Amino acid sequence: MVKSDDFAFLDATAQAELVRCKEVKPIELVDAAIERIERLNPTLNAVVTPMYEQARTVANSELPEGPFTGVPFLLKDVIASYAGVRMTFGSSFLRDHVPDHDSELVARHKRAGLIILGKTNAPEFGILPTTEPHLFGPTHNPWDTSRTSGGSSGGSATAVAAGMIPMAHGNDGGGSIRIPASWCGVFGLKPTRGRTSLGPDFGDLLGGFVEEHALTRTVRDSAALLGATAGPAIGDPYWAPPPARPFLQEMGADPGRLRIAFTTETVTDVNVQPDCVDAVHDAAKLCSDLGHDVVEANMSLLGNLLVQAFITVWCAMVAWTIDGMALITGRTPTQDQFEPLTWALYEAGHQRTSSEYLLAVTTLQLMSREIARFRIDYDVLLTPTVAEPPPPLGTFDSPPGNPWQGLFRAADFLPYTPLCNFTGLPGMSMPLFWNSEGIPIGTHFVGRFGDEATLFRLAAQLEAARPWVDRRPPVSA
Repeated sequence: MVKSDDFAFLDATAQAELVRCKEVKPIELVDAAIERIERLNPTLNAVVTPMYEQARTVANSELPEGPFTGVPFLLKDVIASYAGVRMTFGSSFLRDHVPDHDSELVARHKRAGLIILGKTNAPEFGILPTTEPHLFGPTHNPWDTSRTSGGSSGGSATAVAAGMIPMAHGNDGGGSIRIPASWCGVFGLKPTRGRTSLGPDFGDLLGGFVEEHALTRTVRDSAALLGATAGPAIGDPYWAPPPARPFLQEMGADPGRLRIAFTTETVTDVNVQPDCVDAVHDAAKLCSDLGHDVVEANMSLLGNLLVQAFITVWCAMVAWTIDGMALITGRTPTQDQFEPLTWALYEAGHQRTSSEYLLAVTTLQLMSREIARFRIDYDVLLTPTVAEPPPPLGTFDSPPGNPWQGLFRAADFLPYTPLCNFTGLPGMSMPLFWNSEGIPIGTHFVGRFGDEATLFRLAAQLEAARPWVDRRPPVSA
């Protein structure tokens, strides 16, 4: 008899190979994953909308031939529509919202052979870098359940780290794939702007801030999945340059002698904690030992101006999201239906003028040019993913009367990841370092626009030199 733990820490590529060789059936992988979710989820609260019967029906039907045929998968409960299954965005306002169609990305997941078991927890509208929505309650970090798993793809990261499934969907508008990847000890890549389609519902989100991909156990799974889901859909306003060859072919390819700049300085004067500094220095030495040219170099940007512009865009995003969902659902938004920070951002979004918004966009575009000029001399930029190890749950709560406090506290953690969102550059968080408490500390690598290939080649080399797949969080048995 197959046991759930027989597959728990196999990556998706290995699970697909078992199906391809007829050593296991898809329903066996699905049932094993469901058993682990049901056993671990009461402690971790990673999955908020089970889809078990749909998954079993799909597993017992004729599946498409793809790179991941028969492999269990989870969707983040934000943006990714699955026809007939609720999508709440972590908000009470949308607790009963049920899309009538699949998003383009979900359709590509299905064509790749993935079997979707449910939706994962996320903060309301993906706003904060922690997964603690009032609607569903907090997701716990499997390395220490008193700590946050990160956000906004925290439910997906926890599910992968704990061995519920080998990989899960995520999206990233300010670090929402890479932050939970760092704090949960998994691999997380935000692709180049326009690499994956947001159709049919959106052309882009936040003027290109948001990209979708996944949290994965291994680098090869991320490369193979991106290869299966990348590319434009009909009507997309723009798309990333096509890769020279399939991303999976970058696994094991020689990355050459890369020029890597590293920094632990921030443009916003945030204090970076020693564990995060140590992780970067450790990664820089590892890259140097592997034959790359590694130098310390700092960018010069006006940090306060950057933060103000980013918050202006963020306020506009929340106002647009709520107004848009009000149109779709036919419901009138009222303050009692939202968390205090969300409503404060909504009101601020309506108070800012269209001129302020466009000035913020222009500011971020000018800074993107500065970063591009800085990057001319370097193939890869290396930084901390976040400025601190995962903090206790509740760290981002706001006291009554001051709903903004949680957002400003979040800014202290995020001096690095948003750079990839407003520039459109690809970035990845790698679990190369654990601190003295046994907590993962991710390291952030930023590539050139359209050049995920170099990141995948480097990531595969680092993964081989410093493997992490045998590390198990305490909540995984």
